[in-house]
Amino acid sequence: MTMMTQQIEIDPKAFRRALGNFATGVTIITARAPDGTQVGVTASSFNSLSMDPPLILWSSMKEARSCEVFESATHFAVNILASDQLEMSNHFARQQKDKFAGIDWEEGIGGAPIFPNCAGRFQCETYDKLDGGDHWIFVGRVLAFDDFGRSPLCFHQGSYAVVFNHPDTIPPAAERASPDLDRGRMGNHTFFLMLRAVRAYQEQYQPKLKTLGLSLFEARTLLVLNDLTSITAEQLVVHMHTPITEARVALQNLFAAGLIEKSESGYSLTAAGQAKADQCWDLAEAHAQETFERFSDDEIDTFTSVLRQLIGP
Repeated sequence: MTMMTQQIEIDPKAFRRALGNFATGVTIITARAPDGTQVGVTASSFNSLSMDPPLILWSSMKEARSCEVFESATHFAVNILASDQLEMSNHFARQQKDKFAGIDWEEGIGGAPIFPNCAGRFQCETYDKLDGGDHWIFVGRVLAFDDFGRSPLCFHQGSYAVVFNHPDTIPPAAERASPDLDRGRMGNHTFFLMLRAVRAYQEQYQPKLKTLGLSLFEARTLLVLNDLTSITAEQLVVHMHTPITEARVALQNLFAAGLIEKSESGYSLTAAGQAKADQCWDLAEAHAQETFERFSDDEIDTFTSVLRQLIGP
């Protein structure tokens, strides 16, 4: 007896929107053909397949220009992008004559290009190719991999996203606090309550900063330099509320990353640093809104007024 499968009309746009509910990582898949042609494509179809043997997979549209290279290549590499590599994703998603011009990369196994500063990388030997409708499914056997532990770039509902720890995975403040401390003098002293409030605020904020590839002190430095230009490390600590040693380390890291520049009068943001500072402000404002949404406008105004009075004229 033959079973007949009912054909259902599916709206491609609605189908794509529904698929967008599944958040994915973002990768750049690279390969080199036998004739030396190099390709790199942005893809979110990467997934694990097997532990023994170690297999991964990804898929490419059959009509894609790069597909022929992947079909003929003996190896390919999967570069999992970090959260601060959004421009890399966009760059390799565009059609252009030479995608690798001006890009920092090195030759991996089988000639497949691999990139620095990723969240992770997998170098693979082509293992199989499977028919998947209008796509080819490429299966690779992992020969080498790198785990850099950086926060990944994600894609969800048609736009880029980043990973934050779910609030439910962080113990409530009541569980983190010591009952003895709450009953003691420190638990009722305004100064120590302020310190604990700042620490609780930062515990939620710092994991978000990691998605920008910054430490707390580096982010603070960018925010200060966003408002004050050409200042020295000694002037910076007044606004950062941190030891001079921490400020100097932050300045060194930001200078090495090309986010700040130094002149005779002090440090200033570069164009890349200004863009990163804007991201820091957006993140800081979003976190503040999330934190204070349970309080009324009057409570927030009172809180802000008290802080300003404590700071003084």
